[in-house]
Amino acid sequence: MKSKKSDVKDDILTTTAKAIGEAAGKIATLAGVAEPTPVHRKSSKPAKLQKKNNVHLPRLVKKAQKKAAAKALAQA
Repeated sequence: MKSKKSDVKDDILTTTAKAIGEAAGKIATLAGVAEPTPVHRKSSKPAKLQKKNNVHLPRLVKKAQKKAAAKALAQA
């Protein structure tokens, strides 16, 4: 019976030690002492679809450009 109680105490001690360690790690990362471990690393594979280098302008700027182009055509 004594061995069972010591096993239970070890389990409780190990679980509390793990909880304290996790809490200390979180506090250290928030304080900036330790860096968090990266969860996902960037893949070394090339992207299947390359991103386009289109310039996305706001709607009002596009409308202003269209008006300026129409005005230039009307004057010419």
